[in-house]
Amino acid sequence: MLRTLLILAGISVSIPILYQSNPQLFDGLLRSTTGTKPAGDSRPDLKLVAVPDKPAMPQPLGRKVVVAADERGHFTSAFRLNGRQVDGLIDTGATLVAINSSTARRIGISLNQSDFSHEVNTANGAIRAALVTIDRLQIGKITVDNIQAVVLDDRALQTNLIGMSFLQRLEKYQVENGTLLLVQ
Repeated sequence: MLRTLLILAGISVSIPILYQSNPQLFDGLLRSTTGTKPAGDSRPDLKLVAVPDKPAMPQPLGRKVVVAADERGHFTSAFRLNGRQVDGLIDTGATLVAINSSTARRIGISLNQSDFSHEVNTANGAIRAALVTIDRLQIGKITVDNIQAVVLDDRALQTNLIGMSFLQRLEKYQVENGTLLLVQ
């Protein structure tokens, strides 16, 4: 079941289409990853992308948020993680929310080197990661609690990624005409 999720994560183009047509499939897959893990490869795939220094602010619309694509077509935004403002990239190709060590410290997550006991696949190869839970992730008036995330070394992850562990908990997300609509 986890292997199926990892394969789906690598096919970032089809994830939004699959999710919109069958959100229960993703709910079941993500629930199975939080339970007992199989003895096989349990490394989630993460796609790492560099983004500009200053992301655009989202336009809140009640419990909806619209994020405009930047000049490269990426959806960057300011978020609040555990109450602290953090810039990030919304990435449907990332299985989990991924933050770097500096961000983890800023939002109150204390880690030891021994916590980096998981290996994840990234665009730059396999690296060590720590699994954590972020108490609260907010964008505009959308708030989601207890988000599963990975923490990577600052050298491996320069830009925080808001992945499917956040997006799949929304009512919907949709890309249209250069904007990303998030609805809770």
